[in-house]
Amino acid sequence: MNHQVFTFRIIFIVLFCFSIQAMAQDFIDPESPVPYKRVFVDTDNFGYSYLDELEQNYDKIKEDSLRFAALNDLAYYWHTRDLSKSLELSRYGVELAREKNDFLWEGRFQISEGAALLRMEELDSAEQVLIEARSKVKKQDLPHLFTQLGYVYERLAKIDRAAEYALKVRSLGVELNDKKAIAQSYSDMSNLYWKYGDFQIGLTYALTSIRLFEERNLKDMDYDFTLYVLGNNLMSLGRHDEALVHFKHAIFIGERYGFYNNLSDIYIALVDLYTETNRYQEAEKAGKEAVRYANLIDNDFLLMRSWLAIGRLRLYQGRYSEAIETLNRSLEVATDEFGDKFYLYQVYERLSKAYAKNHKYKEAHLNLAIYDSLKKEVFLDNSQQRMILAGTETNLEEKDSTIRGMEERIKRQSSSQTLISIIAGLLLVLLLVLYVTYGNNKKKNKLLEKQNEEKESLLKEIHHRVKNNLGIVSSLLDLQAEKIKDPKIIQAIEESRNRVYSMSMIHQNLYQGENLTSIGMREYLIDLSKHISDSFGAEGRIAYNYDLEDMELDVDSAIPMGLITNELLTNAYKHAFPDNGKGFINLVCKRISDDRILLEIEDNGIGLIEFDQEDKNGRGFGTELIELLILQLDGSIMTMSGDGTRVRMEFALD
Repeated sequence: MNHQVFTFRIIFIVLFCFSIQAMAQDFIDPESPVPYKRVFVDTDNFGYSYLDELEQNYDKIKEDSLRFAALNDLAYYWHTRDLSKSLELSRYGVELAREKNDFLWEGRFQISEGAALLRMEELDSAEQVLIEARSKVKKQDLPHLFTQLGYVYERLAKIDRAAEYALKVRSLGVELNDKKAIAQSYSDMSNLYWKYGDFQIGLTYALTSIRLFEERNLKDMDYDFTLYVLGNNLMSLGRHDEALVHFKHAIFIGERYGFYNNLSDIYIALVDLYTETNRYQEAEKAGKEAVRYANLIDNDFLLMRSWLAIGRLRLYQGRYSEAIETLNRSLEVATDEFGDKFYLYQVYERLSKAYAKNHKYKEAHLNLAIYDSLKKEVFLDNSQQRMILAGTETNLEEKDSTIRGMEERIKRQSSSQTLISIIAGLLLVLLLVLYVTYGNNKKKNKLLEKQNEEKESLLKEIHHRVKNNLGIVSSLLDLQAEKIKDPKIIQAIEESRNRVYSMSMIHQNLYQGENLTSIGMREYLIDLSKHISDSFGAEGRIAYNYDLEDMELDVDSAIPMGLITNELLTNAYKHAFPDNGKGFINLVCKRISDDRILLEIEDNGIGLIEFDQEDKNGRGFGTELIELLILQLDGSIMTMSGDGTRVRMEFALD
């Protein structure tokens, strides 16, 4: 039995070696009339080891042009596995071409060099090399060159320029009848629209690209990437099962040919897909694969995004400390020179959520501010408009071409009936465009509503936590007061508790209310006055008369007004009604002009007493606090005393 197994293994190894040699000979054979069939251009009939075979045999080709073609393909496709080797081979090719004074191949090798540099985060160098190559290559090389330039601008968050180059590739593809270039342009536009958030248009472009790629019948790296882009758009539209089918197809191709960069991309997307469908164990496995392939190709861009996806998974799982650690790891990989702000703003968004869930509100606020700033840079209105304009220009070119053809037909046929039909057709197209535009705007509005809801939820959570923390401070003051015998200190603690409570009520109203930036002053002042009355045990003894306008103020105005009201009401309870005397307090808050607010507190007590007076020579803390708060609000105060005390304050309305 062992002998049979051994014999079988020997036969298998021999057959495998013959099959590898046969596959190598399929695309490179120096003795053949066609010594080199270009990989992924003339054939894709080979396996994982095609780069090794190409490297061992390309220098056997005698003709310079074909040998350069094989070396350039070798240099370019190594960037899918080993960026350093790809850069080394492309620069070696540049040197060989210069020795031969072959400017054409020098430029073509520089395109491969630029492709390696941009994936090594050397974006400025990549742009410079690609622009230099442009003057050396032929028109048929420009679609490939413009595609790489588009990737550079995409990574630099210049969405308008990336779209511009994708459209240039499409125009060249039509002019040159280059189906690969046309498919590539649709693929890149699909990816940009996915980033831009218009997933339905992105899906349409991706499906068009896939169809064109499959007509070529070559399963190359760009076809593999387009399957990933198609999956992303489907996933963003909530069509997870369909997305998974395309992701698995892309993995099969990536593993067959060793496209490490694509495989890392796909596994990153799978982390998100499995996370969104609560398949956390599968998401964990996908995350490990994403990191593994990113490390194999030594690509910081992929590694950063891998940790970003895993951080999102941890956030979904409620493992907030681990999410913070993982997301910070993503930032460490990115470094300060990281070009792609599209993914950076996602890291800061998720970090702010993780910190908020972990009750670290200062860090949550700082990361939320960075997220807002980066997102504005990525989705500048100007960039959006220029991207839309670029698409519109393409549509106009197509329409102009159609109209010119129709006009020629009208001239030939001289038929008014045809003219009417054309006009009706154009009106129908216009209505269709308007309908599609309406649908797209509706989807964008839904996306914006979803983003606003997420921000609102985060802000409410922060206000809720702040209110709870202030409640904890108040409880600690209570505990401290129980241990103290000095009545003055107990009184000071009680006053501090009331000040803390007046602030906590602000945050309570914010997270319970409809508006996260302002609160209704009428309800707030009534609740505050009742709380102070309860704290002095004055219910039934001191009555309130309210003249409160139903208005809303922002937090910066509401907190100091609440503290002032707290100090004045506390002072009235302490001094205006000695010996548990009865009386009333008038509380007024209303607008007296478009930009001024009146706050007035009046009692019918024994008359003016210095606020919170500590001794005969000094002023109390309450008096100084009121003066500081009046100054903060750009206000004025006037105190009148007679049969009671009346304090009238006016504030500027911000």
